[in-house]
Amino acid sequence: MRNHQDLQCMAVPDKYKQLGGFHKYYTGEKLAPLLTIIIGGNHEASNYMWELYHGGWLAPNMYYLGAAGCVRVNEIRIAGASGIFKPTDYSRGYFETLPYDRSTLRSVYHIREHAFRKLSLLTPRPQVFLSHDWPQKITEHGDLPGLLKRKGFLADDIRTGKLGSPPLLNLLRTLQPDWWFAAHLHTRFEARVVHEQPAEAMNAVKDEASISALPTNPDEIALSDLDDEVIAPPRNLPQHSTNFLALDKCGGNRQHLEVVDIPTSAKYDPPRLAYDAEWLAISRAMHPFFSLEQRQRAYPSETAVRALVADARSWLADRHDDIEDIEVAKIQRFAMTAPGPGLEDTMGGKRSQPPWYTNAQTVNFCEFLGIQNLVNAPPPVAE
Repeated sequence: MRNHQDLQCMAVPDKYKQLGGFHKYYTGEKLAPLLTIIIGGNHEASNYMWELYHGGWLAPNMYYLGAAGCVRVNEIRIAGASGIFKPTDYSRGYFETLPYDRSTLRSVYHIREHAFRKLSLLTPRPQVFLSHDWPQKITEHGDLPGLLKRKGFLADDIRTGKLGSPPLLNLLRTLQPDWWFAAHLHTRFEARVVHEQPAEAMNAVKDEASISALPTNPDEIALSDLDDEVIAPPRNLPQHSTNFLALDKCGGNRQHLEVVDIPTSAKYDPPRLAYDAEWLAISRAMHPFFSLEQRQRAYPSETAVRALVADARSWLADRHDDIEDIEVAKIQRFAMTAPGPGLEDTMGGKRSQPPWYTNAQTVNFCEFLGIQNLVNAPPPVAE
């Protein structure tokens, strides 16, 4: 929340609309002491997250992965997905625009199939995956009795297969990261998922079945007992496991902070944030299927999309030196778009939604990829 107008773009009851401390980092009053990689949940300034749909610096040293994204930190590959799953919006385009109404204020943070399809194309697997939602059925791989002792009200959703995100379950099976970090349910929970085959064998996953007709839940926890159909991989392949860890929300004696060491041969101090070359190619290849309408354009087959990704990678390599190793700071640099708190009265008041902001980071990223900025292009100049 950069200022009080951002609070009007956050889906919470009015009693929770408090500015907090982020604006101090945004304005430069404070600096995050460590490079921080961020995804969005369901209680964010959705207008600001939209400005950086493709990813970018929310504040100095705070990098947002976007609606979906993948970067490299000291050569550790980190991917992630923002928002939460709701079946009614999953197969739609990104139709929400400012000012948000009561409906779009919530649908804007519902993750879309477009984001999941992009993430499913990543090879090889990322070491780390970040999500807000939990993957569906993750509770089968950890201390379920202990979870229910703390959160007994989750029992019905777990029993009926309604807790967690089905698309995230699909990504868990497909990408098989070493670590998966999540949040959302306000409790610490760890699990270990042993995969029956390596991620490379799962690249034969068929196109996802439609899940737009699944039932909904007032708590917006993803619902489904759906198992996506996959092509059977070869047998007797080596196993791989994913360590899952969800943490509680910050405050009090809650278990909201944990340190995990992940080995890397790259030693940079301070840490080095670079683009992932494959993700850049995926972003360019999938851009023609980015929709700003409720109706989402049909997707081609996975084989056709992977051919587009290969073409996009060649296009990028022809135009940019060393596409495999480009620091984010060479393309995107933080700059304030909205003012910090204190000027809202000159902009319509604290209870008004903010105006449209064009973010130079998004402009620069789109120019780098050679794609049209459909997210927040500068408005036309009146003649």
